Amino acid sequence: MEELNLKPCACSSKSKNPQPLGLEPIGVNPEAEGAAQKQKKSLPVGGKALWALMVGGVLLWYALYAQLLPFSRYAAFDLFGLVPGSHLGEAVQFFVYDTPKVLMLLVLVVFGIGIVRSYVTVEWTRKVLAGKRESAGNVLAGLLGVVTPFCSCSAVPLFIGFVAGGVPLGVTFSFLISAPMVNEVALVLLYGLMGWKVAALYFTTGICIAVVAGWVIGRLGMEKHVEGWVKLASAQNNGPQSGMSVEDRVVFGLESVKDIVGKVWMYVVLGIAAGAAIHGYVPEDMMASIMGKDVWWAVPVSVLLGIPMYTNAAGVIPIVDALLGKGAALGTVLAFMMSVIALSFPEMVILRKVLKPKLIAVFVGVVGCGILIVGYLFNMII
Repeated sequence: MEELNLKPCACSSKSKNPQPLGLEPIGVNPEAEGAAQKQKKSLPVGGKALWALMVGGVLLWYALYAQLLPFSRYAAFDLFGLVPGSHLGEAVQFFVYDTPKVLMLLVLVVFGIGIVRSYVTVEWTRKVLAGKRESAGNVLAGLLGVVTPFCSCSAVPLFIGFVAGGVPLGVTFSFLISAPMVNEVALVLLYGLMGWKVAALYFTTGICIAVVAGWVIGRLGMEKHVEGWVKLASAQNNGPQSGMSVEDRVVFGLESVKDIVGKVWMYVVLGIAAGAAIHGYVPEDMMASIMGKDVWWAVPVSVLLGIPMYTNAAGVIPIVDALLGKGAALGTVLAFMMSVIALSFPEMVILRKVLKPKLIAVFVGVVGCGILIVGYLFNMII
């Protein structure tokens, strides 16, 4: 069989010691890997000076964050001379306020999650999930997906690594659903734009969809619909590497910021720009008539509209925030967001490399039903 050369997802960090949350290419050259580890980055300070620098950085971050709202009002209405309450003025103020706010939140949380991720490797995750009963494994896989910023481009190497490592099929799907949909980027954006209640609701429902969908797929016994070559593939077993110092973990956190924020900042800016246009120019009664809770067909149509789109949480959440501000129902908007992130057509194309069409159809059907239930449920109770 021809040797597979699966590269790590572009969303995973490039730090070389260790390789948390990224699947090693099959057939990696140990000598080249060893040479790369010798070139790992280090910080110019350490010990108490490092802690003092980190505390000072957090205090500076908070001081700047507290001034964002008054600065946005000054920039829009004094510096640019726009009229408060006008369409353009409200759109510009929305953009000037939300763009630095979201980016600052992303930097802070991705740095913290990056340090947490330095303790967790894909190999360790695989071993943990492979040793659990299926129901418990689904819950654990869904929770582990929260701290793994994978996107659809990671689907193939992750799927191969988990299946080859003995992780049950349903547990693997719980992880693959949770990872792109309920990760730190999504939660930070939701918290920053819509508050902790909406973020908590999204977290809870997203985990439930991942756990239940994975459990259902596991119970259906669909293993025969995985492409045969996947089960024959092997992956390098490095296991979690210990011995990272505090400085090493801080470096890994900084690398996570550089890698993840560096890849999503453009989506953030474009999404906030679209949200600003909706915030400033779309009438509230128009959005309520199309995506309101009394429109029975709004939820399924929103899910169908989200499937062909190719973006991530960073791009869609600012739009979601603007839609909510204009009268769209929370359940309808959450259903749209979940379908964009979890059921995008490009992801299905990628998954076709490892799954047969029948299993892909079951995956879309089960996750889609879960999203519809979430949409209608929130429209009824909120």
